[in-house]
Amino acid sequence: MSPLLPREFADLEPFVATWSLASEADRYEQRMSSSMAEMQAFYDAVAPRADAAIAYCDRFPFDELPEDALRLLHLVYSLITVSFAVEVWLQPRVPDSGSTSLPCFTEPVP
Repeated sequence: MSPLLPREFADLEPFVATWSLASEADRYEQRMSSSMAEMQAFYDAVAPRADAAIAYCDRFPFDELPEDALRLLHLVYSLITVSFAVEVWLQPRVPDSGSTSLPCFTEPVP
């Protein structure tokens, strides 16, 4: 089986199946269906590597990312999606938001 991520990020491969998601809607759905322990484990693994991951992805034109780099970028996007839940709210939902939703109509995609 070929590597899912660039060699220098191989330690993050256990998170690919769950968190390397192509759309913001999928990433939000994953956040809402994850426990805080799952999000914390993901956050703790990826957050310290985020700058290096972004620097790696910046080596390529945005619309020509190799598949392994694209999966890495999707991990970074998921990190952004869970960061407030982990750092501030300590829960998947936005506090005091009730059933409010904010649909996303566009998002960055290579």
